[in-house]
Amino acid sequence: MAVEPDSAGVRFPPPLIYLGALLLGLAAERFVALRSFGIDWRLLVAAGALLFAAGAAIMLAAAGLFRRLGTNVRPSRPTSLIATTGPYRWTRNPMYLGMALVCAGLAIGFDGPIAFVLLQLLLIAIQTQVIAREERYLEAKFGDDYRRYKAKVRRWL
Repeated sequence: MAVEPDSAGVRFPPPLIYLGALLLGLAAERFVALRSFGIDWRLLVAAGALLFAAGAAIMLAAAGLFRRLGTNVRPSRPTSLIATTGPYRWTRNPMYLGMALVCAGLAIGFDGPIAFVLLQLLLIAIQTQVIAREERYLEAKFGDDYRRYKAKVRRWL
């Protein structure tokens, strides 16, 4: 992915990072003894579907807001403003939160404890390699406006 100079400098699309970790975890289930949460499949599917739906709704609402505001969704492109409405009133990273909930829902729904554990490790990577870059970029570009927003709204929830 081409990274523009006026951007957070994220080189790999975060949705593909989430998808890769999920697929790796689900594939690992075939080779490791721990293959189940040990919970009735109906409960797993229901919980997974609920998390998936919540995550998709948050993610789509955030991406839709960016489009309506006329700023780029992709972190490899320039940001023209700080979104502070919609889901951005509660979390500075609703798209990443939404992707995490979608992955958690799929891991639980497919009875994939390894995929669920990998998600926890993935979130550390997203925090340090993607969100940290975005925060440095936004602070450099928007200064006190971003620092005030950052002081009022949590990173995740």
